[in-house]
Amino acid sequence: MSERRARPAAQNPAAKGFRRFVRRRALPPPSAPPATPAPAAEPTAPETAEPPSIVQAALYRDGVRVSSPATLADTFRELRDQPSGMAWIGLARPTESELLSLAAEFDLHPLSVEDAMEAHQRPKLERYGDTLFVVLRAARYLDAPEEVDFGELHVFVGPDFVITVRHGAAPDLSAVRDRMEKTPELLSLGPEAVLYAILDAVVDGYAPVVSGVQNDIDEIETEVFRGDPEVSRRIYELSREMVEFQRATRPLVGMLHALMAGFAKYGTDEELQRYLRDVADHVTHTSERVDGFRQALTDILTVNATLVTQQQNAEMRALAEAGFEQNEEIKKISSWAAILFAPTLVGTIYGMNFENMPELGWSFGYPFAIGLMGLVCVSLYVIFKRRDWL
Repeated sequence: MSERRARPAAQNPAAKGFRRFVRRRALPPPSAPPATPAPAAEPTAPETAEPPSIVQAALYRDGVRVSSPATLADTFRELRDQPSGMAWIGLARPTESELLSLAAEFDLHPLSVEDAMEAHQRPKLERYGDTLFVVLRAARYLDAPEEVDFGELHVFVGPDFVITVRHGAAPDLSAVRDRMEKTPELLSLGPEAVLYAILDAVVDGYAPVVSGVQNDIDEIETEVFRGDPEVSRRIYELSREMVEFQRATRPLVGMLHALMAGFAKYGTDEELQRYLRDVADHVTHTSERVDGFRQALTDILTVNATLVTQQQNAEMRALAEAGFEQNEEIKKISSWAAILFAPTLVGTIYGMNFENMPELGWSFGYPFAIGLMGLVCVSLYVIFKRRDWL
């Protein structure tokens, strides 16, 4: 366990700058008039305070919990009274005032505090003096909507404190705390042990996500070859989740290797070294699986586009064949209509009731009309037959 350090503000330039920042925020605007005493008023009911965002705060000595303060002020006071103790403070979506009080007490760097306030940070590892600032992206798989939910976790690790700032439902740090309290020999190794346990919990939380995504990909492959029209949308949504998952896991590989590179410099316990190497193996495996998922989804999307194109081509071919057959039928109908129209035309002409018409008094008029009708019909039949209309 690291020996507790004194925290005079004057010895820490970052803290002095941060306190100046806090004082500036607390000062009234220059143009504001001096405050005047308000007239006495009837007592009113106190306003309801916002619920605190402290999930849990505890003090440990030699790996055993010795106190569970209810407020940050109690935590600060008790930690000062126990120089050999370690504080583990868990916050969920803290207010600005809570983060400012933590920063003033533990000399947290203003940039790290600003990141914790803003959230939406990429996974990273930063060292500010003797304080380590870690940003992690946790993930969990939601079975009902079949989607991946991402959370963000900020961890401040100092010589005698660990502060976790959680944005989102994941991860469940209460399980990490229970696990560490059941293994006091590991917890007694100090704040570094808590950090490694948190890293392990975040990385282990990726396993159900990997399993759920694998099942989704198997279902998508079935839907693709079944011709489901909604599968393209599902592929796109899952691909976007894999991009986020990749952004959460890929930086962890470099972060863990950076921690391992500092084993000798910071005198990390050998047990913690083995622990961290195991976490690094798991996150490397997870990162490789996520990369494989992205490639698989890209291939599936290509196959789906090919199948859709083939289906469209088949439909177009069927329409073309149907149009061709329809054209053949129309040609046959048109040919027979033309053949039948010829005798109708001749008969109509000779059926007109005019007195002065040629061939009306001719004895061969009727055979001539019948012969003319037959000749026209045969001629048209031969012409259409040669053109494959009949």
